[in-house]
Amino acid sequence: MIESAMAKEACSILWFRRDLRISDHPALLSAIDAGEKIVPVFILDKSLIKTAGSKRLAYLGQSLRSLDESLGGALHVISGDYIDVLKDLMKRYNATSVHVSAEYEPYGAARDQKCEEAGIPLIRTGSPYAVAPGRVRKPSDGTPYRVYTPFYKAWCAHGWRKPAITPKVIPAIKPEGFAREFPDWQLPAGAVITEAGEKAALKRFKQFQANALDTYDEDRNMAGIDGTSKMSAPLKWGEVHPRTLLAELGESKAHDVFRKEIAWREFYADILFHNPHTETEYYAPKFAQMRYDEPGEKFTAWCEGKTGYPFVDAAMRQLLHEGWMHNRTRMVVASFLVKDLHLEWQLGADFFMEHLVDFDVASNSHGWQWTAGCGTDASPYYRIFNPIEQGKRFDPNGDYIRKYVPELGHLTTDEIHEPWLTPTAYENGYIQRIVDHAAERLESLARLEEIKTT
Repeated sequence: MIESAMAKEACSILWFRRDLRISDHPALLSAIDAGEKIVPVFILDKSLIKTAGSKRLAYLGQSLRSLDESLGGALHVISGDYIDVLKDLMKRYNATSVHVSAEYEPYGAARDQKCEEAGIPLIRTGSPYAVAPGRVRKPSDGTPYRVYTPFYKAWCAHGWRKPAITPKVIPAIKPEGFAREFPDWQLPAGAVITEAGEKAALKRFKQFQANALDTYDEDRNMAGIDGTSKMSAPLKWGEVHPRTLLAELGESKAHDVFRKEIAWREFYADILFHNPHTETEYYAPKFAQMRYDEPGEKFTAWCEGKTGYPFVDAAMRQLLHEGWMHNRTRMVVASFLVKDLHLEWQLGADFFMEHLVDFDVASNSHGWQWTAGCGTDASPYYRIFNPIEQGKRFDPNGDYIRKYVPELGHLTTDEIHEPWLTPTAYENGYIQRIVDHAAERLESLARLEEIKTT
């Protein structure tokens, strides 16, 4: 039976944000405990929508429909100002509380503060992390960690709770027509994204457990094989909680390497929490003084996957086509942008923000800064990825390149990573190199010396 808008019993609102699931969801359990009925809602925030590219929006639209199915058709989807929407729902349904998973990144934290200042009673239960940002600190002086390895050890020592139970019954009020504004966001022509939603995420992780988890330490860097979990998008949207993944891990080397990848996500969230300016500014301020080039044709070539370096181009085309990129190649293309093209990391970070389905502000900003050499690392700038050797090592047969750069499909394994050495390499329209890596590596190091002496 559908409840009327004038329901008399006390209700609680569950405001979904980056937690589009019903399992291992403490805020959902809190909302159920707080009222006789709950009003589950997702608010289409225009300020966030305008920064998301078409592939991420299409994924979100699919995820919302999956969540709605899990809730028996009870998800309220409303477009508008979040304060106005929440106040209207509270009045309409006699709601006494609004339950959320706590947010820690700059936008989400500021949004929740504005809600409270407007008189909306937010009840925070849980977060998108196994260990919330700010919890793990140095025992010696209580300050946050600035280096990953000691953070990881302290993070493991801190530990995390077991996954929360999945409620057997969710007493949700069915929405009226005004609250069914499901978006019809379409993928660009030719684009393909992974299946969205909690069920798809859990299915994918089970497949990963069966086929790739036990060799993750060896296979995770190999771009041409399906050796990663593909959990970055489900974690970004909260279709799965990191606790759920951590609970399935053992103590083998492969399992520990996967655990460390989850910890990297939480480390970067902690760094951004303590340094909110680093969403767009340099973590190591001196690098703002380095000489950078202005974006132009070379930046456009990088964006389009037309640099003349096959491993770089394959990665950029994967991003454009799928809204996802292999983690190894994310580092390679980032290094190429900053160290070979001498462009500021923010340009690449913004491009990733537009195209990545799994865009996470902390992981994106600090992943870029780590590779660019201005982030959380003891001696970072000297690490300059060689796009040729990276391809030979992590795509030795050229399968990844052939998939995304079909112009080079006729080349042999020995030829495909350095097409400029093969006379027939360009007969299908592949482009010449836009820079010489060896020369640009030296130029990059020379620019580093300039800021070291000032």
